[in-house]
Amino acid sequence: MTAVKKVAIAGSGVAAMAAAIQLAKAGVAVDVFEAKPELSALGSGITLQGNALRVFDALGVWQDVQAKGLSFEGLTLRAPGPDAPVIAELPEVKTGGPDYPACMGMYRPDLAKILLQHAEKSGAAVHFGSKVTGLELRDGDAVDVAVNGAPAGTYDLLIGADGINSTVRDLMGIDTRPETTGMGIWRAFVSRPQDVEHSELYYGGPVYIAGYTPTGEDTMYAFLVEKAQDRFGVTGEEAANIMRGESMAYGGPWNAIREDLTADAKVNYTWFTKHLVPGRWNRGRAVIIGDAAHSCPPTIAQGAAQALEDAVVLAELLVAADAVDDRLWDTFHERRVPRAQAVVEASVQLGQWQIEGNRDADAPGLIFGIANRMAVPA
Repeated sequence: MTAVKKVAIAGSGVAAMAAAIQLAKAGVAVDVFEAKPELSALGSGITLQGNALRVFDALGVWQDVQAKGLSFEGLTLRAPGPDAPVIAELPEVKTGGPDYPACMGMYRPDLAKILLQHAEKSGAAVHFGSKVTGLELRDGDAVDVAVNGAPAGTYDLLIGADGINSTVRDLMGIDTRPETTGMGIWRAFVSRPQDVEHSELYYGGPVYIAGYTPTGEDTMYAFLVEKAQDRFGVTGEEAANIMRGESMAYGGPWNAIREDLTADAKVNYTWFTKHLVPGRWNRGRAVIIGDAAHSCPPTIAQGAAQALEDAVVLAELLVAADAVDDRLWDTFHERRVPRAQAVVEASVQLGQWQIEGNRDADAPGLIFGIANRMAVPA
């Protein structure tokens, strides 16, 4: 007996699809409403820590994810300059436990397709071109949901997993909004030089961080973190030129990366944001998870993992309980809010140290401290 029989989910990102998979597998009728006309994801890569891989296994998608991504161990730190000297080789904590790699890189659209396929296979109905535009709470035991301005049905629960600019969050009356941290990031999907075996980061030079993460046998994504600027609306050629120019101070594999940075390269730009909805993430039978509830810079690559954990913890509690009551919500928030808060605060702090040029900060200690905390299952 589950606490819910019929659930609506807004969004189609990792949190939305993870919740859809787990609830549909348990026999819950799930409607996923995505505002965009088709499945889409920014066309670069994503870094997934071990605790995210552990969730994929719980979802039943780990084998498919493993086949499409590239697992690796360790992190290399390099200095700017034509020779890109290696200054440190760091081990990584296996945050998913000994049964999973420490880290994985993969192409974002591949991950999105895998999760969609498994959600539909589990029985979830996914509706594209369908934006949640209204909700009305019914005395705490149901919620009426409107889609594209028209009634879509009455549900036991509405899960808002519709990203950092969440409409569901607004409809719930939550005022918390993402704020820029002062950093912007260029990402490009490029060929992988054979000597790149894991993530590598360059600190110093004309940008805050230059780096890359392998995503497959022949692919990887490269990124440059700069001061946040109005880069939106630039052409593909202009974006590639900016990345080439800002990366000139970095040698090693960056020499090969620059050859791929042409007008046709898959380049995107976003600002780093931060926010954490304080207190409860639910209002009656509506709740937000993932980027709708919290966002942070990808400085420790925990964003996707936290969104996935939100989804599986919520689904676990809904499937195990007989009622959606205060006890369920108290348990959910006790398990999720402090953990998400720790990740947001640490991620923001690491970025702030870069902005300030703080050379004395104990970045490795902060990173390993959070990693060890994430190694304990959510």
